[in-house]
Amino acid sequence: MSKINKHSPNTLFEFTPIGVVESPYQEKFAVPRQPGLVSAADAKILLTNKYNHQDLIKGIEQYSHLWVIFVFHETLAQGWKPLVRPPRLGGNEKMGVLATRSTFRPNPIGMSVVKLERVELTKIAGKSQVILHISGVDIVNNTPIIDIKPYIPYSDAVTQAEAGFAQAEPTRTSKIQFSKQAAEQLKHYCAQYPKLELLIEQVLCQDPRPAYKQSKLDAKEYGMSLYNLNIQWKMIDLSMIEVFNISQN
Repeated sequence: MSKINKHSPNTLFEFTPIGVVESPYQEKFAVPRQPGLVSAADAKILLTNKYNHQDLIKGIEQYSHLWVIFVFHETLAQGWKPLVRPPRLGGNEKMGVLATRSTFRPNPIGMSVVKLERVELTKIAGKSQVILHISGVDIVNNTPIIDIKPYIPYSDAVTQAEAGFAQAEPTRTSKIQFSKQAAEQLKHYCAQYPKLELLIEQVLCQDPRPAYKQSKLDAKEYGMSLYNLNIQWKMIDLSMIEVFNISQN
């Protein structure tokens, strides 16, 4: 008879990253609060070390979407909190961390559904490299990946599910305009980043300001890092955001 291995509640488990994300988001600010909200956010997953082998992804191209399991490495040092303030509630009401998707979790693990655009087998610096091209990401650049699973529509999409205060996608009414200077700068970078204009518009439509400022007008000038660019913008009124400068970091 085989022996059942029972772990105590205090057993520690060690996970090794299997890959890393290359994403346009260079910092937590401006990352959409859920995956799929910014379709123009293209990214790559590069498998690493012994996991960088094409056998691991054999057949993965059959799936249109993937679950990506990752580490909230940017908030890891800040620890976790039993109560958090969800941005969806304006940052004013506290909820239990396990009733939210806060990054400040007992174990700093995140999960996102992303679209698989294509699989690339290439060489970098003379070494074979497996790359998964994905889109619709809400993941910061250089995020460690600890697992990838196929998205299965018949079991993963629960159409009758109830989601409390997050039942429906937030409605965004802000329009985005580019100043004359920013429009000229955009033309300069569009060859390198073909979806840059759409990416900026989709990100800003989410109003990345702190939750307590949403639906409120403020005169502050903001900056966000996308790729190697600093995108500077400000509120014109409650329905208009202006991008006034695009420059390299």
